[in-house]
Amino acid sequence: MIELEGMPELIDPVMVAAFEGWNDAGDAASGAVAHLDREWKGEVFAALDAEDYYDFQVNRPTVWLDNGVRKITWPTTRLSVVRIGGAKPRDLVLVRGIEPSMRWRSFCNEILGFAHELGVEMVVILGALLGDTPHTRPVPVSGVTSDADLARTMDLEETKYEGPTGIVGILQEACTHAGVPAVSLWAAVPHYVSQPPNPKATLALLNRLEDLIDIRIPLGELPEDARAWQLGVDQLAAEDSEVAEYVQTLEEARDTADLPEASGDAIAREFERYLRRRDPAAEPGDASYLRDPSSGLPRPPKRKPDVSGEDPQPPAAPPPDEDTPPEV
Repeated sequence: MIELEGMPELIDPVMVAAFEGWNDAGDAASGAVAHLDREWKGEVFAALDAEDYYDFQVNRPTVWLDNGVRKITWPTTRLSVVRIGGAKPRDLVLVRGIEPSMRWRSFCNEILGFAHELGVEMVVILGALLGDTPHTRPVPVSGVTSDADLARTMDLEETKYEGPTGIVGILQEACTHAGVPAVSLWAAVPHYVSQPPNPKATLALLNRLEDLIDIRIPLGELPEDARAWQLGVDQLAAEDSEVAEYVQTLEEARDTADLPEASGDAIAREFERYLRRRDPAAEPGDASYLRDPSSGLPRPPKRKPDVSGEDPQPPAAPPPDEDTPPEV
C-alpha cells in the first residue's frame, strides 16, 4: 500500500474514477475523466505498480522514442488532483487506468488507501455500457449506489443487480464495506455504433457529474464533437435502409418510455442546469500545491497500512433510464 507524504489538506475532495475495458463502452467513461484532467491541468501524484495487477500479454506495454532514446510506458492506473476555483472551491482526485487483470481486492484496497489518506468524502465511478438506445436521442445516464441512505438523499437508484460484474461494481462495493459513500454513473451507448470515441456519451456523463457534486465543468470543444459525432452516425445510418428502420424503431420505443419524464419536475431540472451554465466559468485547476516547495518536484509516496474490509460483493447493473441529460 502507498501513503502520500506532505500532502496538503484538500477542500471537500471527491474521487472520480474510470477504467478502460469492459465497463467503458465507446471509451465514454475514461474519456470523461481524461477531459477533467485535461481541462483542469491535473498533475499525476501516484501510479499503482503495474506488476501487481496487469497481465502484460493482455495489456501490452508500449515503446516510444524520446529524443532518440527508447522508453517504455507500462499499463497502469494513475491518480491526479485538481483544484476547482471559483466562489466554492473544491478538489477532485482523478483515478484513470485500465481494468486490472488480477488481484482486484488488493487493487480496490489500494485505491481506498488513497481515498482515506486524502479525506475523500465520496467516490464517483463512471462507466458505460452497450444498450438498445438510439444515437439520435439524449444519452441515458443512470446513477446507482449500494447505500440506501445515499440513494434517498441524492435521488439515486439502489442496486438490485445479480450477475457478472467488472471493476466498477467491485470498487463500489469495496467502498461501501469501507464506509466510503460511493456512486456509479452509467451511460448507455448504442450497441450498433460502439466503436470509440463517443463524445456524446462522455458529455452526458459530465453533465450528470455536474449535477451530482454541484460543480461547473468547462466543456471546451466536447459539445461540438458530440454534434459532429451524431451527424456522422446519421449519415452512416441513412446509407443503409435496414439500419435506418432499426434506429426508427428504437426512437419510437424510447419516446414512448420517456413520456412520463415530460413533467414539471423534469423541465425544472433542465432549467436549473441552464441557469447554472450561465454562471462564469470555473477557474482552471491548479495542482502546483502537489509539489515539494524545496525541490519543485512531485512529493514522493510512502508505505501505507492495509485498509482491507469485507470481501466485495457483486454490484448492481444500471437501472432503467432516469434523470436523462439534455440532448447535445
